[in-house]
Amino acid sequence: MASSIVLLSLLCFSLISYQAIASRTMDPTKGFTSLPLDQSNFEVQWPYNMQEDQRYSFENGIRRMWVYSNDKPHFPTSHTRPRTEIRIQGYDYSSGVWQFEGYGYVPSGTSGVCIMQVFGATGHASTLMLRTYNGDLYYYSDKVIVKNIYDRWFRVNVIHDVDADKLHIYIDGALVYEAEGRGGESHYFKCGVYEQDDGSHYMESRWKGIKVLKKM
Repeated sequence: MASSIVLLSLLCFSLISYQAIASRTMDPTKGFTSLPLDQSNFEVQWPYNMQEDQRYSFENGIRRMWVYSNDKPHFPTSHTRPRTEIRIQGYDYSSGVWQFEGYGYVPSGTSGVCIMQVFGATGHASTLMLRTYNGDLYYYSDKVIVKNIYDRWFRVNVIHDVDADKLHIYIDGALVYEAEGRGGESHYFKCGVYEQDDGSHYMESRWKGIKVLKKM
């Protein structure tokens, strides 16, 4: 009898835990329209003294980007740190509600690097950065939003409501962070690897299933 009660209690606890997790997850793309993308929308930026295929590959639907901390910037007159990033072309925006979706992967050892950003702001270069430090995902370098992201695929949804000046970050369907916007006249999405403070010598991220969506 006692064992039956214990088993029943465990089942109830598991059900409650599952319902709690389920209640925190959702489909962030509901109510949005997915916009058409082709290869012309994916502008690759890589160290200017390298060939593209030395820092970028696109195979079996996976876009792999890597960079070293002693690499050059993406053009000779730039004073920025090394990067290999995709800049989404054709969907720059200045108003409305926009969304980036993609599945990201960060291999062990990659640290001190931006893997996704909303470019454009007032007084700053970007409105949002998702960074990786020692296996955790950060909003800029200020806030840990997800622990232990190394060596697994995770779904990223970033919603930017320009008019309300708000951003919502979802990981694997769960809302993990809300942030204020930073103004700016024009914005666009980027992903890849862009060295920040305390960057590791080698930095890499992989992306698949990239979408741009808009609330119509």
